[in-house]
Amino acid sequence: MNPYMTTAQETAASGSLQVDVVSSENNYPIQDAEISISFTGEPDSILETVTTDSSGQSETVSLSAPPVVLSLSPGLQQPYSEYTLFITAQGFEPVAISGTQILADTEAIQPVRMTPVIDETTPDVPITIPDHTLYGDYPPKIAEAEVKPVAETGEIVLSRVVVPQTIIVHDGVPTDPTATNYYVPYGDYIKNVASSEIYATWPRETIIANVLAIMSFTLNRVYTEWYRNQGYNFTITSSTAFDHKWIYGRNIYESISQIVDEIFNSYLSRPGIKQPILTQYCDGNRVTCPNWMSQWGSNTLGQQGYTAIEILRNYYGSNMYINTAEQVSGVPSSFPGYNLSIGASGDKVRQVQEQLDTIAGVYTRIPRITADGIYGENTAEAVRQFQSIFKLPVTGVIDFATWYKISHIYVGITRIAEYS
Repeated sequence: MNPYMTTAQETAASGSLQVDVVSSENNYPIQDAEISISFTGEPDSILETVTTDSSGQSETVSLSAPPVVLSLSPGLQQPYSEYTLFITAQGFEPVAISGTQILADTEAIQPVRMTPVIDETTPDVPITIPDHTLYGDYPPKIAEAEVKPVAETGEIVLSRVVVPQTIIVHDGVPTDPTATNYYVPYGDYIKNVASSEIYATWPRETIIANVLAIMSFTLNRVYTEWYRNQGYNFTITSSTAFDHKWIYGRNIYESISQIVDEIFNSYLSRPGIKQPILTQYCDGNRVTCPNWMSQWGSNTLGQQGYTAIEILRNYYGSNMYINTAEQVSGVPSSFPGYNLSIGASGDKVRQVQEQLDTIAGVYTRIPRITADGIYGENTAEAVRQFQSIFKLPVTGVIDFATWYKISHIYVGITRIAEYS
């Protein structure tokens, strides 16, 4: 029996899981990786064994989970089930992940990065995913000013708001020199934090509001070079007392992932203030925080029909608004500002065709296309296959989210990734 649920709860509801496996060396998908799934705490009770396809993805597996109602209001009962995954693939070191979190009525995505086997024998260090912040015990945020002073020389390094390609996450408190620094793509960082700090079962507008708060806080750290100006060599920490909870190796959720892809260049502003606002928040149950957003409270407002901006203004004031970054770093070309679909032509079409065809050389489900600058049915089909693989709405149209996802995957497979 799963130690995190009673027998009655085990059959009460279910969520789903897909495992995505890539090589840490080049971000290429790994085909024929074998994944065994068991309840955490019962490693010998194998529930499912699945194998990855040419895109490095497993089939979607249905897994038992506690009733969805447990994740919609605060309570003492754990609202998610936990599973252990053991992944093997020829030519790669095995990976063990303990604590993958499955919520009812929600698809979880477990990313796995496998290291090619080297001559030396390396110990197998399992990845352990700790409690979700709304269920576990984590230190509350130490209050800071939401706008950093800009008068001192060197305080502000950037002249405009830029979405960085990579976030350097210090996996501990700032003063811990033994904590590891991880190099994480910006969008992946936001998805990880949101999946660690809110529940994917919450209303869409609530998720958007929380994602905007996370992104604005993060971009404030980037814009002000907050930690570098204190002599540190990282962007942000994984400590809830100082920043957000980022968890190495954790699963994310499809609903959160799609929202981040749609709005990843957004942040929160106040009139006359250039820097993104340091939008602090708390859970609103065990910890209260006047003038900050309550996570549980934002869920209640979302259930009442509030929009994301209404939720945010309810907590941060009526002069808060949503802004967009002037620049996205590390992409070959910026989104043209309009969707590309059948009948479109020109340099932007040719650029994205070149990127898609390069990706198709690695993700072979995507048909190869000719970069002729004309958006025909072959290009639309390549886009549809790309969208299907990378969990985007399958439309055959290149919108904002698809454009930047293509750029992200293209950059990832055409040069050595900045992971550690």
